[in-house]
Amino acid sequence: MEWQAGLTLGMVILVLLAMAVTNIAADVLMMFALCVLLVSGILSPVEAFAGFANPGVMTIALLYVVAAGLRETGAVYWLGHWLLGRPASQRGAIGNMVVPIAGLSGLMNNTAIVSIFIPVIQQWAVRLRISPSQLLMPLSFLAIMGGSLTLIGTSTNLVVDGLLQADKHFSLGMFDIAWVGLPTLVIGSLFLWLFSGKLLPKRKNPIAMPADARLYQVRVEILPSAPCIGKPLALTDLKHLQHGKWQGIQRNREWISEDPEQVILQAGDVLWLKGHPLASQRLRQYPGLKLLGEAPTPLSAPHTSLIEVILSSDFPGLGEPLKTLKFWERYQARVLAISRGGNHLTQELDEVKLALGDAMLLEAGSSFVEQYRFRKDFLLVSTLADEPPPNFRKAPWAMSILFLMLLLTAFSFVPMLEAALLAAGAMLASGCVNIVKARRYVDLMTLITIAASFALAVAMSKTGVSQWLVESLLGIVGATPLLALVLIYLITALLTELVTNNAAAVLMFSVSTELAGQLGVSFLPFVIAVMMAASASFLTPIGYQTNLMVAGPGGYRLVDFLRLGIPLNLICASVSLAVIPLVWPF
Repeated sequence: MEWQAGLTLGMVILVLLAMAVTNIAADVLMMFALCVLLVSGILSPVEAFAGFANPGVMTIALLYVVAAGLRETGAVYWLGHWLLGRPASQRGAIGNMVVPIAGLSGLMNNTAIVSIFIPVIQQWAVRLRISPSQLLMPLSFLAIMGGSLTLIGTSTNLVVDGLLQADKHFSLGMFDIAWVGLPTLVIGSLFLWLFSGKLLPKRKNPIAMPADARLYQVRVEILPSAPCIGKPLALTDLKHLQHGKWQGIQRNREWISEDPEQVILQAGDVLWLKGHPLASQRLRQYPGLKLLGEAPTPLSAPHTSLIEVILSSDFPGLGEPLKTLKFWERYQARVLAISRGGNHLTQELDEVKLALGDAMLLEAGSSFVEQYRFRKDFLLVSTLADEPPPNFRKAPWAMSILFLMLLLTAFSFVPMLEAALLAAGAMLASGCVNIVKARRYVDLMTLITIAASFALAVAMSKTGVSQWLVESLLGIVGATPLLALVLIYLITALLTELVTNNAAAVLMFSVSTELAGQLGVSFLPFVIAVMMAASASFLTPIGYQTNLMVAGPGGYRLVDFLRLGIPLNLICASVSLAVIPLVWPF
């Protein structure tokens, strides 16, 4: 082995070990390896930076913008609520989750899907009187399996397709991967439906509201567009709102004497809620609801945040009713609720005489915190971890754009890159997402990691490292293509638990195609195996980002992932290795 091959192999081992045992960011490690390979002369500048111009990488970047439009308009949230229905048990919930979670995961980024549905699933847990830990891990696993339904389902699929285009001048169709992804999803979902309730723990909700939490009383108006109109409160999602309790309902300024949960809701009704500030945060995400304050605001809801302040001795309105203070004119914020001594105040907001130490829940523009954080008026200015409410009016636009993008690619009218470019441009032009928010949704760390990892793959092929690894594998499997396919799948699945799934896919791509060449068989079965195995990460919370996202809310430990993940990994491997040779013969 020449020094170039030795250095390349050393860099591969170093990067893999560093990813597995250190906290150094993956993009930093990959860029370090790229720089070493470039400076040493192993790679030319064109070879080193080819990944940054790869169609697969560019497509991933554009799909972040498409996903941003779907999320900002609430299209996914609305569609998910409509499809999830009203299950009556844990098994019913798992069954209802399959189509919306896996289906949507096949169309957009898994991370976005899971982040949107975590609070939805938590509300289900409250409704079903079961622990969130019974549902949140299946949420992540269904999203992972759903990513294998389409070419755009995961970034890994697009990365491998980009490598295919660059190395073999071949590209997969939008739904080609579904030949193996769909049976894997069906059998994997059946396993979750049958056994997740028995294998997962029943832990107390770790984000439940503490008994001594500060309470506010807020008012919510039902707008004509609200989907809850015509239903009793008890049969709507509002019934199971976390961190709060409904106190009563006003209609035409008159209190309704019935139990609030039995009242048929109408447009214009005002609902009174007592609860933690997080309850108000959740309400902003519901379509057709408007938080009421002591004064109207000219700011549109998507441009506001929820902020908590505590009045100091220098606050100018102490001892005066709120209505005389003209709070909006003074602070460009409106008061939603006031808490005193940790308890909500029952009187009308306008009539409350402000006192030292009162806590106020405000709705204000994004500049409020910076402007008043160090002013003497307030002892504390704290923004809640709050997202502006979705712009539901644009949801039909966002769904139409997504549908047209899928139509263009499914029937091969235009390549995936061009379709994603048109869709991203349409999301921006239609106002589904603005350019500032679109930039925030683009995950540069992931893009850099993927693009830089291409350099390692090129170096492995150029220096003969891939050839050396293939010869070593041939010594194990002989000339048996099926055994070679099994080994490629297992190595990729192990790597993806230790490093990023994209890095595992890129590194194993060159090995798998070299191995197919040595065996004199088609490279496609091996490439599909890499694609499937790189996304089959069910064993650890750090193996896949969505696993990490549900670990905290679900209160999971490593043993919980192993208990459910090991059999699911075996199922996915068995189904994939049985189906792949049938669809893509050797």
